[in-house]
Amino acid sequence: MKSGDKVKTIMVVEDEKTIRDELKELLETSGYKVILLEKFNNTLEDILNNKFDLLLLDINLPNINGELILREFRKVSNTPVIMVTSRVKETDEVLSMSYGADDYITKPYNPTILLLRIANIFKRMENNTNTSYYDGIKVYQNKGLLVKDDKEQDLTKNEMIIFSFLLSNRGNIVTRDELMTELWHNEEYVNENALTVNISRLRAKLEDFGIKNAIETRKGQGYKLL
Repeated sequence: MKSGDKVKTIMVVEDEKTIRDELKELLETSGYKVILLEKFNNTLEDILNNKFDLLLLDINLPNINGELILREFRKVSNTPVIMVTSRVKETDEVLSMSYGADDYITKPYNPTILLLRIANIFKRMENNTNTSYYDGIKVYQNKGLLVKDDKEQDLTKNEMIIFSFLLSNRGNIVTRDELMTELWHNEEYVNENALTVNISRLRAKLEDFGIKNAIETRKGQGYKLL
């Protein structure tokens, strides 16, 4: 965490005391503030009565399923949520994501991976501004629009999600899996072929806009915005 950054608060909703305490120590040592939920009679209400920047939510809770809490929570809040569970079933991951989870981790969790996923979510939030720039071109993410001088180029939602993610990681290789995950986080579900088509269309539009060879393909690795 950079000096001067506002300290982020993470709420932990986990009914196993040992794991709850481990998470508290791990997160506080990493510079986060932590709120623990220790009673589960009014879980959703107790969550909503607190202010935090990210929610770590266990699926297996007393009296209620964490996925149902997530679904209700999403009706009133866009705060990032990472689902935590001991189950290793693809259906859990799919349900969690479809209900609005930002990420998913299984127990026993790897502390380093958990911290990286939390950091990535906060980084994505900071990069998710309405307007950014690429070599003198204004990128209006919400409008799906590129503007330079008096020239404009429209991008589809998927093209803008891909371009914005490449832009936020400019100079670095972004894998196809990372792009698929970013589209998933934005509730855009595409397959491998659709991703390839979107990349090709984005390249063509950037060329029409006077930006040639902007997206480099790295065989077996992914893509890089130059």
